Amino acid sequence: MQQPPNSSRRQFLGLAGGAAALGAIPVITVRPAEATPAMLASAIQNVTGGAMVHTGKVKLDIPPLVENGNTVPMTVTVAHPMAPEDHVRSIHVFNEKNPQPNIANFHLGPHSGRAQVSTRIRLADSQKIVAIAKLSDGSFWSTSVDVVVTLAACTEEVI
Repeated sequence: MQQPPNSSRRQFLGLAGGAAALGAIPVITVRPAEATPAMLASAIQNVTGGAMVHTGKVKLDIPPLVENGNTVPMTVTVAHPMAPEDHVRSIHVFNEKNPQPNIANFHLGPHSGRAQVSTRIRLADSQKIVAIAKLSDGSFWSTSVDVVVTLAACTEEVI
């Protein structure tokens, strides 16, 4: 019996088994366990596009001392009218030490009623939280709050 050149059932099964074995090996992604101040600055730069960020108009309500970082209530309010010609377009929340520095992005319009958003976030450690609002005229306004966390969240490795 003559075998066709360069192909056989055994070679095919061997290659298929090798590919399956390689697919079963877990891929471990190594990344920093927490964000750095440079990562925070880069995330803010991506949102603002390098525009100047003014301090004021934004209020960030978050407890200054948190016992458990797994669920931290947070409210961001912007003192600005929500008229069709002058309103808050978006609210962005950043953190200093979580694995991802951009926590949330909220997009608003004049029909939102008021520029206020509430949510719960996870905090990896004691850190600074920054809230930035983009207005319809293209200006950016911000505030920041330091939060002390006694029991950290977001500390598991990603596999």
